[in-house]
Amino acid sequence: MRILLTNDDGIHAPGLTVLEEIARQLSDDVWVCAPAEEQSGAGHSLTLHHPVRLREHGEKRFSVTGTPTDSVNLALRKLFADRKPDLVLSGVNAGENLGDDITYSGTISAAMEAALAGIPAIGLSQAYRETRYGFDAATQWGAKVLGPLIDVQMAKRTLVNVNFPALPANEVKGIRVVRQGFHDYERGSLVEGTDPRGRRYYWFGLQDAEHTLDHGTDLEAVEDGFIAVTPLQLDLTHHSAISNLADRFA
Repeated sequence: MRILLTNDDGIHAPGLTVLEEIARQLSDDVWVCAPAEEQSGAGHSLTLHHPVRLREHGEKRFSVTGTPTDSVNLALRKLFADRKPDLVLSGVNAGENLGDDITYSGTISAAMEAALAGIPAIGLSQAYRETRYGFDAATQWGAKVLGPLIDVQMAKRTLVNVNFPALPANEVKGIRVVRQGFHDYERGSLVEGTDPRGRRYYWFGLQDAEHTLDHGTDLEAVEDGFIAVTPLQLDLTHHSAISNLADRFA
């Protein structure tokens, strides 16, 4: 199995090293193509107004001067002209990607880009509130989670979001397959300041957002000490509303 690894934390991120260790338990044909620098919060953005560069760091290891989406897109077009990857793994992100935060996530967006290309894709994130635990849960549980997932025939334009709780591996309670939750909208902080030229600037804070733990969600599962596995789809159509809206134009 040929596996492509990427992330949004950059080519030198410790979470990518963890992902390589996990992937090599599954295959000996592992490639890396990740952003040259951190791109957290980049979402599904594509660089259009300036060129991007592809740099080789060693055998099957590359970085891209762009977004996570750029990294997957360029890898598929330039590195795999002969044979596409069988699987794309994105992560392991330093911090969870839960609820509606997935809409901002470069980690998940890289997996989305692979799904659009028809390649099975999984995003992996490690809740990181307790820094002394680091990536222990992801390191010890990663292959256990991925094993069953890569055997599943996923529908087109779908992907899987995996989040590990901020616990040592031996305290993780298990794995739950759950739906996406939603945060309360009021989130983070806004820092206002003045630059040396007297111009006003604003800086968004990154502290945890408040959220309501609905039952059966990824938010609840990770809070309860479980690994959350959530299937996602790229079809954003609200199908049940189509007939209602169509009637208004009849």
